[in-house]
Amino acid sequence: MNSPRLRPAMAVVAAIGIGMITTLAQADPAGKWRVGFNGYTGNDGTIVLRINPEGGTPVDVETKIPAKTGPNTVAKAVRDSLRVSLGEGYHVETDDGEDVIVGKTGKTPKFEVTLVSMSLTNLSIGIERE
Repeated sequence: MNSPRLRPAMAVVAAIGIGMITTLAQADPAGKWRVGFNGYTGNDGTIVLRINPEGGTPVDVETKIPAKTGPNTVAKAVRDSLRVSLGEGYHVETDDGEDVIVGKTGKTPKFEVTLVSMSLTNLSIGIERE
């Protein structure tokens, strides 16, 4: 049976599973990435993205997001976390409100962006090369 109390847990498991599939599908570094958000968060939680430069050390960036947060506000919070954690060598901006664009600058190597974890319900994340 599909208990109402199990539905949020199943949504989290599904979101993590989708994130892992997205992570596995991306094995080709690029100079620019788009991270898109859709939906309103159903709980307080975190998003952890990994920025992995070619030949460099991966950087995990955690962003805390409160419940009932829309995609545009999630994108701004993730943008701000990435800017602080990555510093120079990367240009981070929002686009279309709900998307975050991460690009390399100067001699920064190409990189991958992957979803490490997400503890939020009702929010979907898409990551693609630009």
